[in-house]
Amino acid sequence: MKTFKGKPITLLGETKKVGDLAPDFHALNTKSEVKSLSDYKSKYIVISVVPSLDTNVCDRQTRTVNSELTERDDVIVITISNDLPFAQARWCGNAGLENVITLSDYLDLDFAAKYGTNIKELRLQARSVFVLDEQRRIIYLEYVDEMSQHLKFDELISFVKKLPKE
Repeated sequence: MKTFKGKPITLLGETKKVGDLAPDFHALNTKSEVKSLSDYKSKYIVISVVPSLDTNVCDRQTRTVNSELTERDDVIVITISNDLPFAQARWCGNAGLENVITLSDYLDLDFAAKYGTNIKELRLQARSVFVLDEQRRIIYLEYVDEMSQHLKFDELISFVKKLPKE
């Protein structure tokens, strides 16, 4: 059962599993330009999903995942939330993180529907992470059970750091 601050929630969309091909999706960048998964050409892509960047847990997730996993040239981290694009841009500026890629799924929840992360009761994204290989297969994922809790950072970081290099 998935919860948000102890209260049961319903996740809408198609839940993914390791081995699935990651569906292409569209979302808006901080300039309100439409971006798709297919726009990113790195060998590995980490999609870090947060309910809102304006919370402490989401802030920490975004900072931790980006600082730990972008050291490699063959890894791109994309953070997705339903925050508005200008709110994401403000957060990045306030956080001093210029190279973080944030995408907003607020418009039509395309990502949320394709990855099973739409919290029906709140219209927020469910905390989760997906690691994709070069063929865009999901090779690691975590859907957090309690949205106010952190990802298993150690497992994620260890997994990505052990991926074969180019």
